[in-house]
Amino acid sequence: MSAGPQKRRSRSYLPGIEDAGNEIEDHKVRQQMKPVAGDGPLSRENTVGIIGGFGGMGRLFSSVFERAGYKVICSGRKTPISNADIASTCGIIIISVPIRDTVRVIEEIAPLVSEEQVLCDLTSLKTAPVDAMLRSKAQVIGLHPMFGPSVSGIAGQTIAASPARCDEKTQDALYRIFTNEGAKICTMEPKEHDKIMSIVQGLVHFTTLSVAETIKNTGIPLDAILPVMSPVYRIELGLVGRILGQDPALYADILQMNPETAGILETLSDSVASLKEIVDSGDPERFSAFFGKNSEVFSSYILQAAEETDKLIETLVKMK
Repeated sequence: MSAGPQKRRSRSYLPGIEDAGNEIEDHKVRQQMKPVAGDGPLSRENTVGIIGGFGGMGRLFSSVFERAGYKVICSGRKTPISNADIASTCGIIIISVPIRDTVRVIEEIAPLVSEEQVLCDLTSLKTAPVDAMLRSKAQVIGLHPMFGPSVSGIAGQTIAASPARCDEKTQDALYRIFTNEGAKICTMEPKEHDKIMSIVQGLVHFTTLSVAETIKNTGIPLDAILPVMSPVYRIELGLVGRILGQDPALYADILQMNPETAGILETLSDSVASLKEIVDSGDPERFSAFFGKNSEVFSSYILQAAEETDKLIETLVKMK
């Protein structure tokens, strides 16, 4: 695990919301910016630039910053405003592009940013993006929203944060934008983040997709399965359907690009083989011992899990 966040004393900037659109052709973005009152010390021109700001997550966070009173300027693949325009004019720069493109985009703009700017990303991985951002002169805070862009807002949601090089006032002011809307900030080192995400995302997504593949390979149609499933099983199968209804590229990146995933899947393979051997043995005592060891590990969470899933089951029953 690496050392804690590096502290620095410097001014920093934070932004507000404007789709500068075609105006970039006629005016310098910097000339269009006017100071906007904000919360905390991030007060230069109070302008946030979101690279990839017209994607789902970019739009969601544009709204968050706008409600906080900041000006937001976005760039995309076909916008007159370029990534370089964002990097050279905005106090806060947020990278919101697909995982596979993140490091490349960071490397593209890194030479253009100064130590007074703040550079962030919204990627599901943190080690490689944070390392790339640290090669710039900017203050660096890696961010990972633990939710998708389809949410109505960030209240009650969690944002993982990896502050790698920033002054405390800048960090607190940025976090306050999110916590003021009811989000929770969970701080962790980049490598720790990727290790945990190999479980939270990698392991969970892999097993969920494995369930889908197994059902497909049985040849039994869903029309024969769903009618006999009680609500608790429909919740589990619902997670399969939820993932399969989304962009496969996102899940490919999460599973294929996290360097910690391979080790977790090896552990999973060993665990599956061990459980299969116990099931094949037909020995109930061995199965009970296996079950008990896992129950002990999860003992502090079992009651909470039961209460939360009971509420989900009640909600699903009422929806029928």
